Amino acid sequence: MTPKAYLNQAYRLEQRIRLHQEELENLRMLASSVGSPGFEEHYNPNRPNDAPFVKTLDRIWEKEKKVNEELCLLLQLKDEIQSVIDQVDNMDERLILTYRYLKNYTWMRIGDELSADERTIRRWHSRALSHVKVPKNPTMI
Repeated sequence: MTPKAYLNQAYRLEQRIRLHQEELENLRMLASSVGSPGFEEHYNPNRPNDAPFVKTLDRIWEKEKKVNEELCLLLQLKDEIQSVIDQVDNMDERLILTYRYLKNYTWMRIGDELSADERTIRRWHSRALSHVKVPKNPTMI
């Protein structure tokens, strides 16, 4: 695995968690909405006895469980990435890697933080990636 791919894992996992949270919000809205009443009499022996929102609540519970597991994985991964970044000798390179891969800053914002132009930041970033040592058994998502 390349250093860049390894460091990008946290960003991808954060995106996935964000998508799951959006789905959770939609499910919560669905669970709290009121369905239309059915006034017709229909006899269906296979009809479930549970209220219609129970299935949605089960899906919410499962999704919340998955989000919590991924959040734990994200915290573990970020700690591991931080320890890998801390092994880089140059302070500017460590800052660039931290801003880019742990805080998800844009190149422009990193340049503003470090008072350097974008081209310099990208050059430092390339040099920093060459100094990153990916662990032998990295956390994989």
